[in-house]
Amino acid sequence: MGVLNVTPDSFSDGGRWLDPDAAVAHGLALAAEGADVVDVGGESTRPGAAEVPLDEELRRVVPVISALAGRVRVSVDTRKADVAEAALAAGATIVNDVSASLHEVAAAHGAGWVAMHMRGTPATMQQHVVYDDVVAEVREFLVQRAEKATAAGVGEVWIDPGLGFAKTAEQNLSLLRHLDELVATGIPVLVGASRKSFIGRLTGDAAVDDRLEGSLAAAVWAIDKGVAMVRVHDVRPTVQAARLVAA
Repeated sequence: MGVLNVTPDSFSDGGRWLDPDAAVAHGLALAAEGADVVDVGGESTRPGAAEVPLDEELRRVVPVISALAGRVRVSVDTRKADVAEAALAAGATIVNDVSASLHEVAAAHGAGWVAMHMRGTPATMQQHVVYDDVVAEVREFLVQRAEKATAAGVGEVWIDPGLGFAKTAEQNLSLLRHLDELVATGIPVLVGASRKSFIGRLTGDAAVDDRLEGSLAAAVWAIDKGVAMVRVHDVRPTVQAARLVAA
């Protein structure tokens, strides 16, 4: 899954793809590099991010999704039901849902759905990092949401532990260490570690644009643990790494 943020404030590439033509070109480039899905997001969910008004989020994502649909599989990264509805009408086929609440929208459109674990909102989530057992609690939450989605008629359900979302660096590492427990549920697992701050901290306070090697290490680890998809900014090198692991 290749990341395509059409936002001014995403932590890694904010502002780079605000122009719709540039965004579409980048989405097609991600697909050419080997992305199976291009994930279009119009609202940053980095820690501390403010909510984007509905009309603005729609303005950012719908034209890009419409242009990409039919040329590459598109997911929409959103917390809003109205945005998910419009994106699916425009040709997206997966709702990548950090709120883990939009399964009924996906079911109504026959779309896939990703349930991600998060507490609070992007603005408040890092105030909610106390767990008795982060792996068990995340696993239980995601399985419950997946079962609810399946009962509602969603045929393609994914689960995502939400690295960096209401998690400390050590909790992120614990989830990575125990990814096999999520894989063992039998539900396809999606992991997004690419360029996140815990990678920077573990690699000498590396800046966002200098986290490729750490991101590749996390992706290879996740693939070896059996995850079904990794969400990344750097598609070409990750595809090469994934092919080597598969071989």
